Amino acid sequence: MSETPDNLLYAASHEWVRKLDNGIVEVGVSDYAQESLGDVVYVELPEVGADVNAGEECCAVESVKAASDIYAPVTGVVVEVNEKLDDEPELLNESPYESGWIFRIKTDDSASFDGLLSAEGYNASVDD
Repeated sequence: MSETPDNLLYAASHEWVRKLDNGIVEVGVSDYAQESLGDVVYVELPEVGADVNAGEECCAVESVKAASDIYAPVTGVVVEVNEKLDDEPELLNESPYESGWIFRIKTDDSASFDGLLSAEGYNASVDD
């Protein structure tokens, strides 16, 4: 059974969001998503400074099974990427909610959060 922490928000496209300080959010893929992907072998990180819009593709993950686009769950600017994933893409599988985060976005668009799901809502969406 997939783990879905209650302290995060989730996009229907399987990204999670952790609110940090000063309008910055951390983004990764859910445990459900990483299990579906299988062993991750490469992560294409977004560019720091890139403008991203909620619901639009901003990077990609490749696994032994398939390649999958990662979508920005909120609108803003990429302020940091997890460079550890360049050498250790398997962190997405091993620790999807901690050391396997992918990027951080500075957002001032609180409306971006309106379409995100609670853990309960996300679990209901993947159980369908």
